[in-house]
Amino acid sequence: MTDAIGDHHRVLGIFERFLSLWVALAIAGGVSLGLAAPELFETVARLEWARVNLVVAVLIWLMIYPMMLKVEPSCLKDVGHKPKGLALTLLVNWLIKPFTMAGLGVLFFQHVFAGLIPTDDAQQYIAGMILLGVAPCTAMVFVWSNLTDGDANYTLIQVSVNDIILVFAFTPIAGLLLGLTDLHVPWETLLASVVIFVVIPLGAGLLTHRRLLRTRGAPGIERLSSRLKPTSIVGLLLTVALLFGFQAETIVDQPGRVALIAVPLLVQSYGIFAVAYGLARVIRLPFNVAAPAAMIGTSNFFELAVAVAISLFGLGSGAALATVVGVLIEVPVMLSLVAFANRTKGWFPAPPPNAN
Repeated sequence: MTDAIGDHHRVLGIFERFLSLWVALAIAGGVSLGLAAPELFETVARLEWARVNLVVAVLIWLMIYPMMLKVEPSCLKDVGHKPKGLALTLLVNWLIKPFTMAGLGVLFFQHVFAGLIPTDDAQQYIAGMILLGVAPCTAMVFVWSNLTDGDANYTLIQVSVNDIILVFAFTPIAGLLLGLTDLHVPWETLLASVVIFVVIPLGAGLLTHRRLLRTRGAPGIERLSSRLKPTSIVGLLLTVALLFGFQAETIVDQPGRVALIAVPLLVQSYGIFAVAYGLARVIRLPFNVAAPAAMIGTSNFFELAVAVAISLFGLGSGAALATVVGVLIEVPVMLSLVAFANRTKGWFPAPPPNAN
């Protein structure tokens, strides 16, 4: 038994140590397969409910279920006694990120890149960036939290409160920044995404947690979570391959535009992380709360942003392309930030001994 656990940890170590390489291979494989068999991805793309792709949903379940296993419901009530992490998340997500994203869009596409891109296209790209900026992460943050040994309970409450605010704040903030008064938000996509990406895997995790706690105790929960961690990483790699396969033709046909759109998105991502992570250090959050708090603001709810861009501006619009570029850069960017966070863990106080 000990040898089996040791082998498992060695395999997991290889997965995590070379995760950037596996992601690069998944990107290359996804683009190659997308070009070679576009009909396959068209078939997968049609498997939707409320504009949420069900295959992507299953892969995200694989990614976040091990994290949900660690959620202890009785601990959630204690989050109110340490509100600083939640306050930081909400400050960055709703009072900083949407406005810096809009500002960077205007700066780059109306000034820095002026003359390189037609004005109409530039306005579309700005609109796509705004939609990304008003859609902070819901599902993938559980993956980034898991890779930084985040507090599962605190991450859950951060995401849950963020989702509640998203329902009410997305339309007015996006409408203000887009200059529209009749912005249509596909509410079925928003609500379905929350149910699919958070409620279902959380329910499965809580049921498993309760049963294992009764039969095998806390060590049994930890063993299962540890054994499933490679499954989580495989789910991440398959998701990357699928997303890049969906957009293979766009990447090949418009590489210059993709690169130009990526520049302000990269500035935004690293800038927002620096702000959130720096503030977390100033207010002395423990690392297992600080890292997920910074990740939530940096990552995006790309399913919603892409859906709204398509419904507002059309499938072939510049706004839709900008949201897709956000998807394309997200995983490599977030992996680099996970690596940075893990290297700088010593900047933060250790969590209390009884913390998750």
